[in-house]
Amino acid sequence: MKRRNFLRNIGFTGGIFALPSVIAETRAAAFEKQDQLVIKGKVKSEGKGIAGVSVTDGTRVYQTNKSGDYEFVVNENADFVYISTPAGYAFTHQNHIPQFFVSVKGKRGNFSHDFVLEKLSVDDQQHNFVVWADTQMISADDCVQLKSTTVPDFKKLMQQYPANTLFHGIGCGDLVWDKFEFFKDYKEAIHMTGVPFFNVIGNHDMDLNSRTDDYSAETFKEQFGPTYYSFNRGAIHYVVLDDVFFIGTAKKYIGYFTETQLAWLERDLQFVEPGTTVVVNVHIPTFTGAPKRNKKEEDFGGTVSNRKKLYALLAPYKVHIMSGHTHFNESWEQDNIMEHNHGTVCGAWWTGPICGDGTPRGYGVYEVNGSEIKWFYKSTDKEVDHQLRIYPKGYDKNNPEELAVNIWNWDTKWKLEWLEDGVSKGAPTQRVAKDPWAVELYEGPALPQKHKFVEPTLTEHLFFIKPSTNAKKVTVRATDRFGKSFEESILL
Repeated sequence: MKRRNFLRNIGFTGGIFALPSVIAETRAAAFEKQDQLVIKGKVKSEGKGIAGVSVTDGTRVYQTNKSGDYEFVVNENADFVYISTPAGYAFTHQNHIPQFFVSVKGKRGNFSHDFVLEKLSVDDQQHNFVVWADTQMISADDCVQLKSTTVPDFKKLMQQYPANTLFHGIGCGDLVWDKFEFFKDYKEAIHMTGVPFFNVIGNHDMDLNSRTDDYSAETFKEQFGPTYYSFNRGAIHYVVLDDVFFIGTAKKYIGYFTETQLAWLERDLQFVEPGTTVVVNVHIPTFTGAPKRNKKEEDFGGTVSNRKKLYALLAPYKVHIMSGHTHFNESWEQDNIMEHNHGTVCGAWWTGPICGDGTPRGYGVYEVNGSEIKWFYKSTDKEVDHQLRIYPKGYDKNNPEELAVNIWNWDTKWKLEWLEDGVSKGAPTQRVAKDPWAVELYEGPALPQKHKFVEPTLTEHLFFIKPSTNAKKVTVRATDRFGKSFEESILL
């Protein structure tokens, strides 16, 4: 009897000791469930679900089922859940700032959200887009210039296309110049265009007092949503990435893609057919010819250090990279990739009509037909065929016997010819040099008055002509890779 009671006591006592552990596990499971966010919803149009739409929290990428439904556990560090808008649908926007996301920051438990899309009434296989690099306003006067020059110029350009031509824009970073109050003016300018603009974070759009890069985009996110994402129009897959890595000291950064972004991109591209044309939009160019021209090492803030990791992910695709940051215009091409580094909307920081390389302030225009893209550079307040500038003999002080010619959107597939009094003389001589007008406007510590740090920059899109002593007229004919010719003449 005593033995039996003793065993009972052991069993009872053992149960008492076990109970706190069971309770702890149960409570832990309950807490874990409460501390996570489960999101579910539908991507739909006119009440019907849309299958195969990518939905992401910035880490994992999922796709909607055949009914358009999605459901998943959101990464605990996610700020947004968002979709890659599918081809054939309009871009949902608020005053032309795309709204393809929902904020989940701080949310826990269960959350529901439907993404409602509107089907396009026209075929989006043909569409256009523009790239505005570095609007970069630091004053109210800069904002006025943006609204009074670039906006009407773009609206006039759109009128030259057939009615219902689809347009969208890319704000390619440095939307403002560290003055976040001017995000309001940038947004107003975008709304005035009537075109949705997808926006890229630049080094002047970051929170400069952040402890680390992880928190450097808080203000940008409040204004525009995620800093990396994708969308689709027609046969093109568009990607926006954040390649400005803040190193924790005000105005110090490097060009760098985080592992989080590259891993996300790898997952995003799993749903993109190899051979597709992919347009990647960044602020800092992945690569430029500036170090070679200036005979210097690459600047960590001027190109992307781990660009080859990006190129590897993009290897199965036909790729165009859109970038800004440099305030000069340049293109390079290798294998499956072409990068377009754009002259800026603000020119040389709203100081004059041209950038430091002589490129007029303006923006890139891209015309899409299926998977093919054609492009040109649109100079603000100039006609679309303004694609080169001839300087008279002696204007370039370093080459006093020659005429200088700037062809700012030149690339290696352009064909150039000059004619003297109607007789062809072959191709002009290409030379790395400074644009003579940029020298006149910007060179030296006293110029320009508004921002004295601005200087002319070396460029490869300058060409030189030495006419005969008795020549009366020189004509330059430049034909781009698409067979379109542009011609300018000068009397001697």
